[in-house]
Amino acid sequence: MSEIFDRLTQLFEQGHARDVGELMSDSRFADLDRTADAAVLIAVTERPDPTVILTQRPRTMRDHPGQVAFPGGKVEDGENAVDAALREAWEELAIEPENVRLIGTTDRYQTGTGFDITPVLATVPRDLSIRPDPREVESWFECPLEKLMDASQWNHDSVFWKGATREYLEMNHDGYRIWGVTAAICWNLSRRIAWLEAH
Repeated sequence: MSEIFDRLTQLFEQGHARDVGELMSDSRFADLDRTADAAVLIAVTERPDPTVILTQRPRTMRDHPGQVAFPGGKVEDGENAVDAALREAWEELAIEPENVRLIGTTDRYQTGTGFDITPVLATVPRDLSIRPDPREVESWFECPLEKLMDASQWNHDSVFWKGATREYLEMNHDGYRIWGVTAAICWNLSRRIAWLEAH
């Protein structure tokens, strides 16, 4: 077992055993008649200073074009969230399922664009070979886990959307804008695993 995997697993179990208060959600904007189940893989690299693998979606995609995202997509018939997250990570980045060490599923996030997303937390080897599929991934990068879990790194903003004010978070990392759904999932996870407090 790796030190990162062990530490994340312990923090994950502790965080899901306690009440962390209200988490971020866009459920009030969602059209519940059109909601599809989806899953994403939060792949943490097993480095001394772990990073998280993120992608930038092609600007030609129908849903969330050009946005920074975790590997992921819709849950297909016969799949659960873990199955879908592993399949999508393979299809998008050629991350082989046997290289993924699962920790667990965390708080679901309902988007205003019709997805009910289950994030799947896992670790992957530090020297993992990544081969992005250009149809689904414009580019990919790694962001330090510590940065994503640090509340002080996020800027708070708001926009008037679907007749109401929507609060959202964003940060910039090496020229990438991390915001919206991906930012909210990171924020919710940070409430669960208390990564900075564990150092």
